[in-house]
Amino acid sequence: MKVLKFGGSSLANTTCFKQVANIVHDYGKTGPIAVVLSAPQGITNLLVSLVDSLNEGNSNQSDQELILQKLSAILEDSFTQFPSIDHDAIAVAFEDLSVRLNQLVQGAKLLSHCPSATQAQILGTGEKFSVALLNAILQTLGNETSLIDPEKFLTIDDRAAEPVAELEISKKRFSDNYSNLSTIAIMPGFFGVKLNGETGTLGRNGSDYSAAILAVCVQAKTCEIWTDVDGVYNADPRLVADAHLIDKMSYHEAMELSYFGAKVLHPKTIAPLSQNQIRCRIKNTHSPQNPGTLISSESTVGEMVKAISNLSDVAMINVSGPGMKGMVGMASRVFSAISLADISVIMISQSSAEYCISFCVPGSEAEAARDCLNQTFELELKNELLEPISVRQNLAVVTLVGDHMQQQKGIAAKFFKALSQARVNIIAIAQDSSERSISAVIRGQRTDDAIKVCHQNLFLKKPAIDAFVIGCGTVGKELIQQIHRQQPRLNDKNISLNVVGIANSRKLLLDKQGINLENWLPALNDASDQLSLQRLQAFILEAHLNNPVIIDCTSNEAIAMSYHEYLQSGFHVVTANKKANTASFDYYQKLRDAADAKQRRFLYETNVGAGLPVIDNLQGLMRAGDELVQFEGILSGSLSYIFGELHQGLSLSEATIKAKDLGYTEPNPAEDLSGLDVARKVLVIAREAGLELELSDIELEPVVPEELANITDADEFMRKLPDFDQTFQPKIEKAQQNGEYLRYIASIEGGKCKVGIQSVDSSHPLYSVADGENALALHTRYYQPKPYVIRGYGAGASVTAAGLFGDVLRTLAWDHEH
Repeated sequence: MKVLKFGGSSLANTTCFKQVANIVHDYGKTGPIAVVLSAPQGITNLLVSLVDSLNEGNSNQSDQELILQKLSAILEDSFTQFPSIDHDAIAVAFEDLSVRLNQLVQGAKLLSHCPSATQAQILGTGEKFSVALLNAILQTLGNETSLIDPEKFLTIDDRAAEPVAELEISKKRFSDNYSNLSTIAIMPGFFGVKLNGETGTLGRNGSDYSAAILAVCVQAKTCEIWTDVDGVYNADPRLVADAHLIDKMSYHEAMELSYFGAKVLHPKTIAPLSQNQIRCRIKNTHSPQNPGTLISSESTVGEMVKAISNLSDVAMINVSGPGMKGMVGMASRVFSAISLADISVIMISQSSAEYCISFCVPGSEAEAARDCLNQTFELELKNELLEPISVRQNLAVVTLVGDHMQQQKGIAAKFFKALSQARVNIIAIAQDSSERSISAVIRGQRTDDAIKVCHQNLFLKKPAIDAFVIGCGTVGKELIQQIHRQQPRLNDKNISLNVVGIANSRKLLLDKQGINLENWLPALNDASDQLSLQRLQAFILEAHLNNPVIIDCTSNEAIAMSYHEYLQSGFHVVTANKKANTASFDYYQKLRDAADAKQRRFLYETNVGAGLPVIDNLQGLMRAGDELVQFEGILSGSLSYIFGELHQGLSLSEATIKAKDLGYTEPNPAEDLSGLDVARKVLVIAREAGLELELSDIELEPVVPEELANITDADEFMRKLPDFDQTFQPKIEKAQQNGEYLRYIASIEGGKCKVGIQSVDSSHPLYSVADGENALALHTRYYQPKPYVIRGYGAGASVTAAGLFGDVLRTLAWDHEH
């Protein structure tokens, strides 16, 4: 025999009743079944409101009328959808239900309160309506049915805080009353009879529990819980878009999940099924063809963590003080007081020094818990043996569940690492001795972020990067193109890189699902937002982004001077902009302190050699204890190209025009020929090597005179540059006469930096560097007399964008598992 239970969402309207009737009719063809029904969706809430108003003495007729109106509307619609339904019989049944409800309400009004037995009978009105209507519909389909009255057998012990069924008594009474049922038997869920003979309920959402009790009484092979979802998911699908359905789980796993917040199952449902080895299957009424989730003594082989759940609106009670240490029976007194107050304890955590006992309770019961503890420990509190009982509200419990977690090393470490990556503070931790669950208490407002990152880390194993590209010039556009081309490859490697923001000097485009990189420019032009830290912060909270990365493709000083605020706000910063690292040394250090404090990455590999791995290699040497003794290098790809062309017979202005046309220079080549860009680069190297220098400390020789170098208009600079050709030409000729080449070289020696034109011969390591190449020679304590040389192309949008791309991938929230 099978037991099928249908919840309120499966009985929301007549169309839903029809769907349920068809399912039951089809099942009835294969063998005997018992059906347990909840009230139609929303009716129990209205009945609870009615009971509350009766107890408060302010009930009005409209509450009762609204309930009957909603039930009557379903009934009237059934007459239309089922023309052959027995109108008279169902109308009489509804009238009897309405009269009985009115009698109960009037009786409560006369008493000025609603006794528990009356409450139970009122609250069961919706379930009784469901049984009457479904029974009539099934009969129109030609089914023979029996009705089961739970008050004749389902015995409830309500002496504890939560009512529980007396299974042995229930089984005996069921056997005595129901020895010969039809193929289809129907029972209302939620209520039964107490030991004293009064009507009682099994608590909110107790119809699942009713179905489990009935399954035990009829010795069913399977108990199916029909609801409005396809089964149990490994995370709340409302919070995690990528949550996936669990096909099979054990009784223990189901109990842990239901206890810690999974809404699909009532916490008490699994126990009687587990004790009697009755399988449970969660099915979707609206998609009956889907297999759902099977709960049995077996679990899926190979899955260490089965699911992650969250329990919201939790409060933590702390009992602490010097009187706790070594005092025998303190824990017993604490929890005895809580038990006597009928308060449910969710989880417990105790310090090893016995100084503090912390436990979680439902948020609605927190003040009652504090009051009973204040009474129990009145003397200890008065004598300051205990600190005042503290209550921390608005918390949540996030729990990992899985039968096989104890067989896998490092699960707890991955869990806590994921919470850290979500920037979630852990308030308390608890783990059961079976190691089937690990729980962490966190602030309630961070629940969504915690669940999302834990799911990514432990289930998808797909780290995510949420990128904001600032600057849509040559480098910015090239970077966006590279990301677009590489996204399929990254997906194959289980890496999610989404560009969720693109900004230029006027507009900001945002999309939490990821911007369409095939059509981003028109969308940016149509955007109404403007770039600001406040707008990005709000967007991150709305979208629950946990690994946001600012990618600065500009040379804008104002943006560079905002990096500290971005880091403080939880952004990683990846930049080609040298302005931040070459501002004051105090600001340089401030950025690193902020990155360390917030566990964010500040990455700027392209500050020196575009796509060349200069910074990373230098930092690696310094971490290994090496020291920079001397440095010399060609750090400007544009000047490398220009100086190479000078020795091919071009004048300075002709070489500059050619470099500009190829995209090697800044939009205004004066920035290149001033030498300031190279000065900034060598300053970055010096600071990375441990020198506390300022930009003003750099000895700088520009390529062109200062009056040219200071021209801010590109067109004006290019018009005036040819006038300098005749002045510059003798330098070229002199070098060539000596068999040497001119190179624009930066150097560090003796704690000082110098940038300028040098004439070098063929024995010099930088003699052959041209055509846009960069070359750096690092003379260190480990690398001498031969230096550590890094050489390659250091100019152009492609290599710069590639360098930025590489830094972006280094912001992955965890080490990717291959």
